Amino acid sequence: QVQLVESGGGLVQAGGSLRLSCVASGRTDSNYAMGWFRQAPGKEREFVARISRSGGNTYYADSVKGRFTITRDNAKNTVYLQMNNLKPEDTAVYYCAATIKINVRTQVNDYNYWGQGTQVTVSS
Repeated sequence: QVQLVESGGGLVQAGGSLRLSCVASGRTDSNYAMGWFRQAPGKEREFVARISRSGGNTYYADSVKGRFTITRDNAKNTVYLQMNNLKPEDTAVYYCAATIKINVRTQVNDYNYWGQGTQVTVSS
């Protein structure tokens, strides 16, 4: 089992920045690719970004490409999501997730473990 805890959400004005963190605990000796998803009110949970086990490969949703950066520090069992130039449409609960599956995975069902989420609100 892996436990994931997100932090770093909050209220920010459009054009601002936030950095989300996700700390993993439990069976972190297993190698997991990590992803960030988000869910806005009344909408389905959607893929945001994904990083490989080593951190050498990343993949982004088109809606955040060039504005968000996913990184990880395996020594700290932590994955980050740096969000710049935030827009009101980025408002959502952001979830960290872990998957044992290799290759790029963008579907909710491909991820085995989830955090509880952190709220990001971007005001116009």
